[in-house]
Amino acid sequence: MFRPRVIPVLLLKGQGLVKSVNFKKYKYIGDPINAVKIFNDLKADELVFLDILASKENRLISLDFVKDVGEEANMPFAVGGGVKSVEDIRSIINAGAEKVIINSYAVENPQFIREASETFGSSTIVVCIDVKKKFLGGEKTWTLGGSKVTKYSPVEYAKLMEQNGAGEIIIQSIERDGKMEGYDIELIKSISEAVTIPVVALGGANGVNDLKEAYHKGYANGLAAGSMFVYHGAQKGVLINYPEKSELRF
Repeated sequence: MFRPRVIPVLLLKGQGLVKSVNFKKYKYIGDPINAVKIFNDLKADELVFLDILASKENRLISLDFVKDVGEEANMPFAVGGGVKSVEDIRSIINAGAEKVIINSYAVENPQFIREASETFGSSTIVVCIDVKKKFLGGEKTWTLGGSKVTKYSPVEYAKLMEQNGAGEIIIQSIERDGKMEGYDIELIKSISEAVTIPVVALGGANGVNDLKEAYHKGYANGLAAGSMFVYHGAQKGVLINYPEKSELRF
């Protein structure tokens, strides 16, 4: 029986693991490699690591870090942060990652996604789309950590990325990030219905029921979250966690 992937998304700021709310208010969570060890024990399906400062600082995510994850992780993992060239992707793959996530540079140069997918195969190339409403306007795609608005609606941008060869899309609601109040199901559904490639939901999950809703109502192929996997309880105590396989019956 098919079960969608359930994917912790871990944010890197400097050498530490952090969690945000609305792409702001970063809270230190702990050591990222220690988190990988715990997710190994919990048998997570897949991991995502995003260096949230790399694009703003015009640099690539640390290859030493990617190698450290590759040596420790028992599951497939994807990384993103400052990717701007075929050589960047090659270096990340050689360091051990299965997939590379591209965000800001995909907007600047959509043709780069075509070049990347033709070089490495579409299954290696993931485009992350960050979405929030523009003041006096509809939903738009944003870049550089949600600080720069683009001309694209989420649906038209997702279609463009698919046309250029992206193998997967992560659709993330900036307005729901860290709130733990549920996914933006309509946003996820709109993207899932617009493209044929896998869509991963991100932003707002608080528990297994939210994951199931994104799968059954949003038609997401992958179910990703941050806070849900690093916090525990109403007071949001830091505790790396992952649902039991018996809970993940869709």
